[in-house]
Amino acid sequence: MQVVAGVDEVGRGPLAGPVVCAAVILPNSQRQKWPMDLLKDSKQLSQPKRVAANAWIQENALAYSISIISAQDIDIINIRQATLKGIKQCVKGLSIQPTKVMIDGMDAPIFDNQHLVVETVIKGDQTVACISAASIVAKVARDTMMMAWDKDYPEYGFAQHKGYPTVMHVKALKQFGPCHLHRKSFAPIRQFLVS
Repeated sequence: MQVVAGVDEVGRGPLAGPVVCAAVILPNSQRQKWPMDLLKDSKQLSQPKRVAANAWIQENALAYSISIISAQDIDIINIRQATLKGIKQCVKGLSIQPTKVMIDGMDAPIFDNQHLVVETVIKGDQTVACISAASIVAKVARDTMMMAWDKDYPEYGFAQHKGYPTVMHVKALKQFGPCHLHRKSFAPIRQFLVS
């Protein structure tokens, strides 16, 4: 029997914080019970609906896994390699190993398992339920981290923008400079580094 894991990442574009990847295996037997109004691209859901969907996924999924690649690792290996590393880690971290992996986007790592079927799906987070589920799990995990870090670094407003390059965030960077959560290799951050 084919076991399919959906995989997605959140956090390629921000100036601060990690990139978070998630893999989710949904139960085939409950296909009719999936809350399709909740299983969609995480960006299309309000924050309360994302949290509700995340709770449903974690309760009903056959398996799910999250991997976190820090800003420091992103600076060392670059954002693309960090994302591919995260994808491999979250698939490896599943308690049930899939026979097929469906990844949102066009990019996929080379997996150690030579027999694993790998399919990339452009806009898969909008069309494939298990990828949508992975998108939601990754988004909620990353948002939760950024909101927690907001308490340590209230001057940046991480709870509002989650590290993305908003006007508020750039203004805070001009005033306070970057903190250890910022991606020093990203061009907008490099200009604020003291040489």
